Amino acid sequence: MLKAGAAAGLAGAFSALSTRGAWAAGSDKPEKEEVKVGFIPLTDCASVVMASVLGIDKKYGIKITPSKEASWPGVRDKLVNGELDAAHVLYGLIYGVHLGVSGPKKDMAVLMTINNNGQAITLSKKLADKGAVDGASLARLMKAEKREYTFAQTFPTGTHAMWLYYWLAANGIDPMKDAKIITVPPPQMVANMRVGNMDGYCVGEPWGHRAIADGIGITAITTQDIWRDHPEKVLGTSAEWVKKYPNTARALTAAVLEAGKWIDASLSNKNKMAETIADKSYVNTSVDVINQRILGRYQNGLGKTWDDPNYMKFFNDGAVNFPYLSDGMWFLTQQKRWGLLKSDVDYLAVAKQINQIDLYKDAAGMAKVSVPKDPMRSSKLVDGAVWDGKNPQAYAASFNIKV
Repeated sequence: MLKAGAAAGLAGAFSALSTRGAWAAGSDKPEKEEVKVGFIPLTDCASVVMASVLGIDKKYGIKITPSKEASWPGVRDKLVNGELDAAHVLYGLIYGVHLGVSGPKKDMAVLMTINNNGQAITLSKKLADKGAVDGASLARLMKAEKREYTFAQTFPTGTHAMWLYYWLAANGIDPMKDAKIITVPPPQMVANMRVGNMDGYCVGEPWGHRAIADGIGITAITTQDIWRDHPEKVLGTSAEWVKKYPNTARALTAAVLEAGKWIDASLSNKNKMAETIADKSYVNTSVDVINQRILGRYQNGLGKTWDDPNYMKFFNDGAVNFPYLSDGMWFLTQQKRWGLLKSDVDYLAVAKQINQIDLYKDAAGMAKVSVPKDPMRSSKLVDGAVWDGKNPQAYAASFNIKV
């Protein structure tokens, strides 16, 4: 971890900016100055943590208190009951709660996207030793050696479940029929694989790289190879909280946005971030397990190494953080595909309710970050299917493997 003096020095870099705050001490002053923000021990909690550690939050008139949480259901429950003001949270969790398909139903809000990329699907060393090192070879092994194969994700409507299901299906494996799917909290993935509880898992870093460092798993695919620059964690809260504290919501968004910009600004900043979040208060792992993949230095556990230009990004000139409506809609199409949503919804209307685009634009203005003109974007995924948000109902129904 950064020593107290070093952290103070980094925070001091922002002190000149903090004198008056980025808000006028009038009508847009934050209504709630102390903001409790939940996070799960994952590399992509970094911009929430650094906004607090660097004192960027003070510039916007708030104090962020990062709160380490044990599981995604715990984060969900605390957002719903108001114990947390906001959280570093799975995109699909927020959408699932809003529609009542992942626990209690409550109107929710996405303030911004925290990061793109940087998750991975890990297969056990035992599978790799039998030749299952990617999707095609896994499918062959599962056909040749019939048994119950178990794969883990982190939350039923979350991002990792959707990346895992999408990848399995793209390789001809029906996740609902050909495998047993279990839910495991991110920091517990490696321990569960070590004792043989699963054949594979999808989770955020550093728990993909940790399996390689510990010699128990291999990286079959990174999520950026499933969907380059995919949306991942968001800054999420309830719609009620945004309505009650709009200035605080805007200040919080601006502070986390600026922290993401700081992380992406240089290699030395990324290394400082890795040193900070590796501490037991945050991710609780060794610095090298975090910083290799943050710098785009990948290895698969089988001797292959590569430099990945599509590593985890927190800012990327603001392209990461805009809460694209099409991103939120994609998670709804997959929730429909896998039977979590029983029928089609008004995909665009739901995304407009949840993604706080106007608030984000105001926060981006405060942080001097440019915003894209179009709230929709187009992407090609690993199976060649193109998602652009234009016909979500047809897209959800277009897959050969679905519930």
